[in-house]
Amino acid sequence: MDASERGAMMLVRFVAVALIGFSLAEIALAFALVMHAHQPVGVLAWVGKSLPGVAGLAILIKARSLAQWLADWLDS
Repeated sequence: MDASERGAMMLVRFVAVALIGFSLAEIALAFALVMHAHQPVGVLAWVGKSLPGVAGLAILIKARSLAQWLADWLDS
């Protein structure tokens, strides 16, 4: 694996982890607001807040192929 592929892999992994972290932060904030206001939990809102985390997991699963594609795209 050369330098461009390693850089692309690092970028892909960073984006995936950032999406997962953002999703976890959003879910934690929504949970705190629901508990503070003593409101019922809206499942649809929680599903919407978890979508970036699911996308991050999908990116992590396909990280090597995405990094290879990105390195090839940047080299051309």
